[in-house]
Amino acid sequence: MAHTAELRIIPVPCARETQPGDSIAGQLLESLKSCKQSLRTGDILVIKHKIISKAEAKVVDLNTIRPDPSTRAWARRYGLDPRVTALAASESTRIVRRKGKVMITETRHGFICANSGVDVSNLDGGRHALLLPDDPDASAARLHREIRKRLRISVPVIITDSFGRAWREGLTEVAIGLAGMKALNDYRGRRDPHGYELHSTVDAVADELACAAGLVCGKLARTPFCIIRGFAYPAGRGRARDLIRPAANDLFR
Repeated sequence: MAHTAELRIIPVPCARETQPGDSIAGQLLESLKSCKQSLRTGDILVIKHKIISKAEAKVVDLNTIRPDPSTRAWARRYGLDPRVTALAASESTRIVRRKGKVMITETRHGFICANSGVDVSNLDGGRHALLLPDDPDASAARLHREIRKRLRISVPVIITDSFGRAWREGLTEVAIGLAGMKALNDYRGRRDPHGYELHSTVDAVADELACAAGLVCGKLARTPFCIIRGFAYPAGRGRARDLIRPAANDLFR
């Protein structure tokens, strides 16, 4: 992989609110035109998952959720919306840990996160909840193909969400969908400047790029798109699923 000399992170505000059935590629092109930006060969497109989930109609009316008595009691004890708690549990394959206001789950995708990624922010003030896309890697692949079809260039696509982390406060962005590049950059077998052969260094480069984009695509910024320019990304076919550690290698399960 070539050396990255300079890196630019370019925010692309959304031209309009996303509706179910909208073309994300079309909305991206509108937004690029509106802010007088363009995609170039070598760029990476990072996109917040919410715009994908909205277009894919992954929106749930919370009035349709009927929490069981135990869920209702637990949620109300900590001042939570029991409908969101019940929805998060239904979207999980297992509850990893529940303590106080926090419920950590494993989703169908294999993500370990709070509340199965169920979110009520940036929607309509709490009447509806947004779910993760059914298959974020497939969503990234569709957008990757559509950009190539419309613009005649191949641009990697990273779909992100905000996750917390064990042992550290605060949220960071992570890649939950990926197409057009590898998720990991494997340095094993290479030698450092002192001649030492690396044996275990594998960078989660898709997550690192997601975090970089998060600096300009904050939760209140109304900026779901971001262009990363100047990064020599690892070429090849990859998926965000490649970042999920297999259970056999996980010391904390």
